Amino acid sequence: MITHGKNIKIFAGNSHPGLAKDIAGILGLSVGDAVVSTFSDGEISANINETVRGTDVFVVQSTNNPVNDNLMELLIMIDAFKRASAGRITAVIPYYGYARQDRKAKARDPITAKLVADILTAAGADRVLTMDLHASQIQGYFNIPLDHLLGAPILAKYFIQKGFAEREDIVVVSPDLGSVTRARKFADKLHAPIAIIDKRRPKANVSEIMNVIGDIQDKTVILVDDMIDTAGTITNGANALVQMGAKEVYACCTHAVLSGPAIDRIKESAIKELVMLNTIDLTEEKMLDKFKILSVAPVFAEAIKRIYEDISVSKLFED
Repeated sequence: MITHGKNIKIFAGNSHPGLAKDIAGILGLSVGDAVVSTFSDGEISANINETVRGTDVFVVQSTNNPVNDNLMELLIMIDAFKRASAGRITAVIPYYGYARQDRKAKARDPITAKLVADILTAAGADRVLTMDLHASQIQGYFNIPLDHLLGAPILAKYFIQKGFAEREDIVVVSPDLGSVTRARKFADKLHAPIAIIDKRRPKANVSEIMNVIGDIQDKTVILVDDMIDTAGTITNGANALVQMGAKEVYACCTHAVLSGPAIDRIKESAIKELVMLNTIDLTEEKMLDKFKILSVAPVFAEAIKRIYEDISVSKLFED
């Protein structure tokens, strides 16, 4: 329960109202009265039905599919709060979309991660709270404070509670070279060695497994990634690990984007259990028996409480 003297309100867009309600509940609050709808031509309309003057406002909105609608909802809500004289506006973005284009990989590429950061600032956001950006350098694209929470400790805690930290046959596997640091930190928590999948990607959303660096023979492996989109990387990796001698394969990620053929690929893959965080709201038709969903509400609630009370949030980055 918050006892600070300043006023605080939690609002939600349409991308993940359930998460906003859970966060508010942990803080002893209710979600603010706001209605975000569309005009007949598809334009977004936001109505804030209570005063926010001088209030510390937190807007919870993931920018997942439909990405453009959810992003515009967030921008319009921020503008509404700014024009209503909110004291401070924090954009709480559990999943930050448009993050995959974070640099010019080839000529004439846009840098959408930077563009979205600029738009959020121009709309009136005073700070951003997010989790597991696709690339950590995106933090530097903002000219306002950004608090970057980590999902790996939540995922690791789940496997520790299942007794994986005491087992000798566990290997944590990075699905590509870019996730090695994440996998190493995850493995440290489980006191396990790591292995790396070396793959070639001939074109977008298509991956080809080349070989595995590390010992996975007769091991129980845990694949660790930040997000699963079409699930090509994670399922190809899981199937290859089994073919190369792994005993069983678990997988985990922070962001369950799960677009296109993802569900069918995961259903047919060698993955025994896929553990994901609820930064994105999964519909019932996307749920499988092998899915395990963990809540990020407690860590976001704690971060919001610390921001609101003007105390350090860095402890959450470390844990």
